[in-house]
Amino acid sequence: MSAIDRVRIMVLGDSGVGKTSFVHLAANNEPIRTPGWTVGCSVEVKLHEYKEGTPGQVSYFVEFWDVGGSNNHRNTRHVFYNPCHGVILVHDLTNKKSEENLKKWLHEIVNRDINSSLVSVQSFDDADPENFFGFTQIPILVIGTKLDQVDDKKMVSRSAKIANQLDADEILLDCRQTRYIAAGTSNAVKLSRFYDKVIDKRYYSCKSIPYLNRYSTTSPILPSKFYSPSHQD
Repeated sequence: MSAIDRVRIMVLGDSGVGKTSFVHLAANNEPIRTPGWTVGCSVEVKLHEYKEGTPGQVSYFVEFWDVGGSNNHRNTRHVFYNPCHGVILVHDLTNKKSEENLKKWLHEIVNRDINSSLVSVQSFDDADPENFFGFTQIPILVIGTKLDQVDDKKMVSRSAKIANQLDADEILLDCRQTRYIAAGTSNAVKLSRFYDKVIDKRYYSCKSIPYLNRYSTTSPILPSKFYSPSHQD
């Protein structure tokens, strides 16, 4: 049996927005029982069927690298950022500042390696937002959590500024409810489409992406955990 290839997706956002809760739900199809705070980085893996239901269907492992959002670790987080094949930005729908801060997370990962082929961007506003990741071809998905705590859900759906600017899909959900990403739902379709896009860019479009060519298709298997088991976020 041949080895299953994998892609690495960075899950970024402020502390307390629910990154670990989302990752656990996406990877295990069930809510996490005891969410907490991530220290460093934790990783979850799920098996995804690329182009499911077609003659081109292939199994891939999707790695979610859930990076702790504390400012105390800002200067050391870059060690987790290479390679990066996709980015999930997570914000708290009850905390507008957490959505605004996604610009800072984009800035941080774009400038993660001064020796890479990426162009240094001083701030989100220095570049055309719609093309912010255009030169890297890295797919982006935006997640808004704590939907159950929002009074006016129609207002929330109209306020997804950064998702619109990046021309990215956005999923709004309550991470404690499996039904939000249940098979057949629009959210499940968005997730599957995002994973397929990440795999496309990693394995089927790499000839046109010099950055991705820096990494072989046989990435080293992930070390078990980079975090304290009692702390998740």
